Amino acid sequence: RAARGRPRGQVAARLLADVPRDAANRLPVGIGELDRVLGGGLVAGSVILLGGEPGTGKSTLLLQAAAALAGGHDVVYVSAEESASQVRLRAERLGVVEAQLRVAAATGLPDVLGLVEEHDPDVLILDSVQTVHDPERDSSAGSVVQVRECAAALARMSKARNVATVLVGHVTKEGSLAGPRTLEHLVDAVLLMEGDRAHALRLLRAVKNRFGAAGEVGCFEMTGAGLDEVSDASRLFLDDLDSSPPGVCRTVLLEGPRPVAVEIQALAVPSSLASPRRQTNGLDGSRVAVLAAVLQRRTDVAIANRDLFASVVGGIRVEEPAGDLALTLAVASSVADRPLPPRLVAIGEVGLGGEVRAVPQLERRLAEARRVGLSAAVVPRRWDGPDHGLHLHRVGSVTEAVAVLESTPGTSAPREHLDTGLAAAVG
Repeated sequence: RAARGRPRGQVAARLLADVPRDAANRLPVGIGELDRVLGGGLVAGSVILLGGEPGTGKSTLLLQAAAALAGGHDVVYVSAEESASQVRLRAERLGVVEAQLRVAAATGLPDVLGLVEEHDPDVLILDSVQTVHDPERDSSAGSVVQVRECAAALARMSKARNVATVLVGHVTKEGSLAGPRTLEHLVDAVLLMEGDRAHALRLLRAVKNRFGAAGEVGCFEMTGAGLDEVSDASRLFLDDLDSSPPGVCRTVLLEGPRPVAVEIQALAVPSSLASPRRQTNGLDGSRVAVLAAVLQRRTDVAIANRDLFASVVGGIRVEEPAGDLALTLAVASSVADRPLPPRLVAIGEVGLGGEVRAVPQLERRLAEARRVGLSAAVVPRRWDGPDHGLHLHRVGSVTEAVAVLESTPGTSAPREHLDTGLAAAVG
C-alpha cells in the first residue's frame, strides 16, 4: 500500500493488549462523598466541570474541597463572581480560613492564566467559567464564544502544566449546563449538584467521568457550617418506621449505584373543580396522573373527583418507575383514610393495565429495606430471588397489591387496621 504513493503517518497502531496501562495520578480530596463521585480523587491534568442551580452549594463544596486539598497540595482558588474578602467570609463560616489556600479575584482570562504561571499550583478552582472574559474575543462574558474559548484555553493549560482544574458552570432554566454543548466535550468529567433550597439534601451526580464511573452519586446535607457528608442516605429520609399515617408508603430507589429508602406521601381530597388538581413535589406530574387513572380504572379506587397531592419526603426526586407501586398504594391509602401497615415497603413498576412489573436490582433494594429496619415488602410476582429476611408478598397487579395489604403479617400494625385495610377504597 505504501508503494501506491500514500503518505505514511507518524502514528503507529498496536494491539490493545500491548498498550501500557497508565496509572492515573490522583489527588484524593479527603471528602469521602466527593472522592466517591470523582472515582478516587482529582486526576492531575484533568478538567472537571461542576454545574448546578444557584444556591445548591457548589461554591461551598469547592471551598471545603480546596481547604482540604491545601493541606498537602498547592491550590489556587479564583473567584470570578465574588471578591477575595467575600470568599474569606465564607471560609470563616466554614471554619477553613486558616487553610494554606491561595485566593484571588479575577475575571480576565490572561489574569487567570497568569496566576497559574506565577504559582504553578497542583489544583486550580475557577468559579465560574461563565464570568471569565477573553479580551481577544469581541463578545461579552458568558456568551457562547467566550465560554467555549475560555474553557478551551483552560483545558490546554491544564494538560500542558498537569494541573487539575475545576470549573464551576451555571445551568439553564431547563436544568442543563449553560453555554455550548462543546463545553461538556472539552472537559474530562461533568458533575451536577442537585438539591432543593427548602431541603437540606444535596446530591452530587457524575454525568460524565473519563476517570471513574458515570452515574455515581454523593450525598450531602447542607448545614450552617457547610456541607456534611451523608454516608447513610436512607436514614435521612426515614423517620419513625412504626408510624404509618394514611397516604404514606415507602420504597427503595437507586441513586446511581446506591439504594436509598424513601417515603412517598399522598393526599386525596374531594374536589369542587371540574378538573381536579394533580400537584406533585419530587415526582413526575404526568406519571402521577397516569397512575391515578390506572387506580380509577383497574381497582375502582375513587380518585376521579378528588384533588391529588403527592410528594417525596426530604427533597429527593423519584425519576424511575420503581416507585410506581408505592405511589399507587399511598394514594389508595389516602382515599380510604386508612394507614398501610408500618415497616412495609413496595417496589415495582405499574403498567397501564394495572400489572406490576419487575425493576432492576430488586435484590439490592430489598437488602437495603431490611438494613434500615423494614420487615415486609410488596414485590412483583415474577421476582424469585432471596427475601433477605423480609416477608414478601408477590403480586401481579395493583388490585392484588391492595387486597394483600389487608392481612400483611410481619408488621406491628394494630389488628383493626389489618382487618379493614383498604377495603373501603375498593369496590
